[in-house]
Amino acid sequence: MSNIKYLHTMVRVKDLDASIAFFKLLGLEETRRYENEGGRFTLVFLSPRGQSECPVELTYNWDGDDGLPSDSRHFGHLAYEVADIHSMCLHLMDNGVVINRPPRDGRMAFVRSPDNISIELLQMGDALTPAEPWISMENTGHW
Repeated sequence: MSNIKYLHTMVRVKDLDASIAFFKLLGLEETRRYENEGGRFTLVFLSPRGQSECPVELTYNWDGDDGLPSDSRHFGHLAYEVADIHSMCLHLMDNGVVINRPPRDGRMAFVRSPDNISIELLQMGDALTPAEPWISMENTGHW
């Protein structure tokens, strides 16, 4: 039996700058970048401060992804624990991010990146006391 180590979660993005800006709103920082001129792609790794062992890899194909085969691979979501889910959701909303599943329970919310990647936000520790505007906010779209 061999040991196994988590490396990263890879997601394809269509607009690298917009995707980096979104993940920075969540509090992630760029930790590494690799550009491959021959393969015509860029890899950008972002992770929460002090957690470089937990990166998300953004893969940007310079010529787009339209020519790639559709192999029906599905992606669930990325999950991040946050210190104050209400403040994080307000920060994201103030920066134009749609809150698809508001934190009505003070515990969980979902948003989507510019590339439609589902992001689950979970309250660190105990759930916060439910509060407005989240209590009365309806779900928007899919999460």
